[in-house]
Amino acid sequence: MSHDITQWLAERLVQRHWMLSTAESCTGGLIASECTGLPGSSAWFDRGFVTYSNLSKTQMLGVPESLIELHGAVSEPVAKAMACGAAYRSSSMVAVAVTGIAGPSGASPDKPVGTVWLSWWINGCVQTELRQFVGNRGAIRTATAQCALEGLMHRLR
Repeated sequence: MSHDITQWLAERLVQRHWMLSTAESCTGGLIASECTGLPGSSAWFDRGFVTYSNLSKTQMLGVPESLIELHGAVSEPVAKAMACGAAYRSSSMVAVAVTGIAGPSGASPDKPVGTVWLSWWINGCVQTELRQFVGNRGAIRTATAQCALEGLMHRLR
């Protein structure tokens, strides 16, 4: 992952006096790890939620069970709800959420391995994006984390 992007994000968040929170499923904390790997990150990184199971998405982030049942955990509505939940359950003005299928199992014909929904919550505005990554489990997880940080950078510009 690009430490330059993380450094850029850190500077912008500190300038705005904003905190960042993450809600991660398929990446299992990679985004939070990248952020907290930077010295001084406590000035701009509030917390990370690793909500791998559906129950944890509901308990920790407030994602309605009915939303998961209706759309599946890997869906736009769930990604949005995860980002909103991370923002509302923290002191953050910025949140990023990811939910996807890193493989090698867990795929379906309509959601193949590499399917990832990303969502960004910035000061009350939520945006989502569907991506299809290729590679093995590690490559998909790394690409997802990188995309989440790049997407945040583009949205904060």
